[in-house]
Amino acid sequence: LVLTEFGAVFAARLGAGFRELSQAVALADEATQCTLVVSVAPAFASKWLLPRLSRHFDRHPNVLLRIDASVRLANLDHSDIDIAIRLGDGKWAGGRTELLLAQEVFPVCAPAIAQKLKSIEDLAQTCAITDERAMINWESWFETAGVPPVSFLKGARFTDPMLCLESAIAGHGVMLGWQLLAADALADGRLVAPFGIRAQSGLGYWLVTSSVKAESRKVRDFKVWIREEIEATMARFGSANPKPAGAIAVESAAPPLYGRSDIKLRQAGS
Repeated sequence: LVLTEFGAVFAARLGAGFRELSQAVALADEATQCTLVVSVAPAFASKWLLPRLSRHFDRHPNVLLRIDASVRLANLDHSDIDIAIRLGDGKWAGGRTELLLAQEVFPVCAPAIAQKLKSIEDLAQTCAITDERAMINWESWFETAGVPPVSFLKGARFTDPMLCLESAIAGHGVMLGWQLLAADALADGRLVAPFGIRAQSGLGYWLVTSSVKAESRKVRDFKVWIREEIEATMARFGSANPKPAGAIAVESAAPPLYGRSDIKLRQAGS
């Protein structure tokens, strides 16, 4: 079989076209491989992840991070999300889960409020800052502390943990915080944990990946990086807010803090 002159020219140009197409596909694949899509809750993204991202950029300059800041629980088996970080019990459909950090809860407040708290009973003279959507409550913290629950003054209720945190920083009252939400504010002194008592919530931060997709190198690298950041945060967390003299040092497992708070509220001065 011998090509005509036209056929030879056509074949040459067609071959060049296929080579260009192949190069374009390779470039597209490379761009996809260098983009890491991470799903996180907005509070986690804003209060903990964002201040640390520059170190990921420095370590992996060829990886473009796309942060999907949402509380939706996407099925990673049918999503473009590479990895998710979720707070909960680790039982979600459509994914492999790895515990990143067990959640511990404890009261936090502004320094001016903390100065008025000589004992746990003094919480009755403060306002409670409550996250209505949180799966934690005060009763189990009081049980861990070994004291009866107190009746707080009427405070503020929010539907977002970031607003609760900012309200506590502003000195509006006391909130039930946890490590990664409050760590930076504790480290720089905007908040203090006045009692040195932490209660296990039965929840935790989990890394979630697809149960059917092969784990890429960019995902493995991200896992290594975020575990190192968690360790660094917890080391700083442990030393940045020492327990006050005479504080009860309790770090024991308590019944899971599921459900909304049932704290009895009363009007100030009543």
